[in-house]
Amino acid sequence: MNVSQCLLCHDGACKRACGILEPDRILRSLYFENEEVVANRIDEKLPCLDCDRRCEKACPENVKIFDLITSIKPKQEKIKIDYDVLKTDFCGIPLENPFLLSSSVVASTYDMCARAFEAGWAGAAFKTICLMDIVEASPRFSAISSDNKRIIGFKNIEQLSDHTLVENLHIFADLKRNYPDKFLLVSLMGRNEEEWAYLAEILNDSGADALELNFSCPNMTEGHTGSDVGQIPELVEKYCRVVKQHSKLPFIAKLTPNVTHIEESAQAAIKGGADGVAAINTIKSLIEVDIDPTDGVVKASIGGYSGRAVKPIALRFIAELSKDRLSGKHHISAMGGIETWKDAMEFIALGADSVQVTTAVMQYGYRIIDDLKDGMALYLQEKGFKSVKDIRRSTIKGIVPTDKLDRSYIIYPKFIREKCVGCQRCYISCMDGGHQAIRIENGKPLLDPDKCVGCHLCVLVCPKQAIVSSNIKVPKKKN
Repeated sequence: MNVSQCLLCHDGACKRACGILEPDRILRSLYFENEEVVANRIDEKLPCLDCDRRCEKACPENVKIFDLITSIKPKQEKIKIDYDVLKTDFCGIPLENPFLLSSSVVASTYDMCARAFEAGWAGAAFKTICLMDIVEASPRFSAISSDNKRIIGFKNIEQLSDHTLVENLHIFADLKRNYPDKFLLVSLMGRNEEEWAYLAEILNDSGADALELNFSCPNMTEGHTGSDVGQIPELVEKYCRVVKQHSKLPFIAKLTPNVTHIEESAQAAIKGGADGVAAINTIKSLIEVDIDPTDGVVKASIGGYSGRAVKPIALRFIAELSKDRLSGKHHISAMGGIETWKDAMEFIALGADSVQVTTAVMQYGYRIIDDLKDGMALYLQEKGFKSVKDIRRSTIKGIVPTDKLDRSYIIYPKFIREKCVGCQRCYISCMDGGHQAIRIENGKPLLDPDKCVGCHLCVLVCPKQAIVSSNIKVPKKKN
């Protein structure tokens, strides 16, 4: 059974047809890897066990909703989720949970931020304000998707807020008046020292709780802005000093990943007076190049790349920031490919104090905060943690250079025969991309341990998850 074919409908037909449970909510939790939350929520005697499966009949994709729900084994002892375990802070300012909207289109109007706050987000980094005239291109998004249309990589050429400064100041005041307990992080960008100083000063009494200096947008059309600044540590430090002189608010520097050593810009920001850093912004990329030259027009534009595909890169940068002697002692706000609570937890375990989300919200909506909060809170409670802060930096020591890895053993793959359908994908990959350690007998794969080096390519390519790690370390034979 595969929940990935669920469309994650708004006001799902399955929910309207059921009238008893909220099957759409359950499917969404399963989609976002929250099986434990579902098991904690449902009862042993489901009210739908004897129904006519009208939820499935209403589903436009014929998802096996009944089978998916009834396949979950309910927890015998229910846990009352305590959301207080998620409480943290942003440079000393209380947060009800670590989840923030990142500075982007998802946090660009009063209405959007208000709906996000009411949905349960702790705060928002408002889309970058500036003194420039912003004119956006259309269309300005493109994506790489999986077979089920789930966006893997997302590209945008979005720039900054196209509201006037006066309009944005009114928005900030209204948000703080109507949502005083929510955290408002205002992103800003200047073209020179005078603009940075002016914006920093005017935001002092705007309703903003803290500032985020945008040194990382890859889509700016004017020079000496965005990632052009973030790639030069001296400029990062200079503009941070300017803001420090004119602002009464704590501020962090949002850094670009389009560098080799992000810690150099982070150190510059801290030296300039920043209270922390945020990373990563989008990665410069190119998608959908016109390969037909016959029409005489070949147009493409480099933009920022985000989504699940960039998470491994973001994790690397957060690990480097966390280990750095300066930035590791200050607030780190992490972003880059976060969709599930597990994604967010990985960043926190490496050293992040807060996490920001954009691309997942653009694809699935503010409602994902339910599964982010439920999944993380339940996990922390089950593991005995009193606070999300307790898990911060818990895995950073496990990140080691490749020359420090133990190379004295092999972990062999384990073949689960009852799951194997005989597609022989593992055989092809091992023969042409591995170590020729798999042979086929009677249509099924067999492993030759004398040739296997434990690379686990077969584990990764099996479409039926019929090959897993054995987790047994076998000492290598001495030559």
